[in-house]
Amino acid sequence: MTDTQLSKQIEDLLVRKNLRGMKDVQPALREGYYERAANFLRKAKGTVLIGTGFPVVDTFETDGPVGAIALYQTLEHLGADPVIVCGKPISKMLAPDYKVHEIQVGEHDERELEALEALARFDPDVVLSIERPGQAKDGGYYNMRGESISPRTACFDTFVKAANCPTIGIGDGGNEIGMGNIYDAISKLNIVPAATRVDELLIADVSNWGAYGIIAMLGYWSGEDLLARLDPEAILQYLSERGSVDGVTRLNELTEDGLPSSEGNTVIEDLRKLTGFA
Repeated sequence: MTDTQLSKQIEDLLVRKNLRGMKDVQPALREGYYERAANFLRKAKGTVLIGTGFPVVDTFETDGPVGAIALYQTLEHLGADPVIVCGKPISKMLAPDYKVHEIQVGEHDERELEALEALARFDPDVVLSIERPGQAKDGGYYNMRGESISPRTACFDTFVKAANCPTIGIGDGGNEIGMGNIYDAISKLNIVPAATRVDELLIADVSNWGAYGIIAMLGYWSGEDLLARLDPEAILQYLSERGSVDGVTRLNELTEDGLPSSEGNTVIEDLRKLTGFA
């Protein structure tokens, strides 16, 4: 099996539920996107900026941060230097335990400067966004219900646009950073589509699962069962204790996009089977 064939199997596995139309828009992407994105990270030995944190009510949702922490742990294990980029309140919650770069929430005039200063400081090998709101064509941010969340959203789009390194976006609904790559396809979905583009867009039924797809590729190449090192339920518990909510139910519970954690565990086991570790 070639790397691209494995990537295609991962790509199909991660949209098999088609919860929000990602299987429908998959044909708009050139197959092998998990392989190409993971290859960016395989080469990364310096800083990797991981943008995450989708605002829900006055806090943040579980989808995105779980995958961001899983990627952080994996990349650190592989010798890179990950930094999570996010705004309040999640930045304050994660800062005691992870390297965090805080960005300003809400509409302000220093978004570009904020990104340029951070990019100059960190000089990243890769900039990755997982379940970050992406700017629509009108410059605003919208949730899955079409409600404006601009006053509560920190801008990570400027990091992606100004980066002089490979950029990756992971999303599951069409309103996340990177969905501009397939704008025409996602415009048919019942959302306000994001327009921000990236070098490689990864789609999944749940964005956290997209992180697992990358980790599966990295583990396959390294010959190490990297997915077995993860404990998503422990990460969910960690986030819940710090005020996270499910993005669909808006409840503080150990779920992601309305699904029990067992669904994510099943995805991990299926990825381990695909890569020969289970």
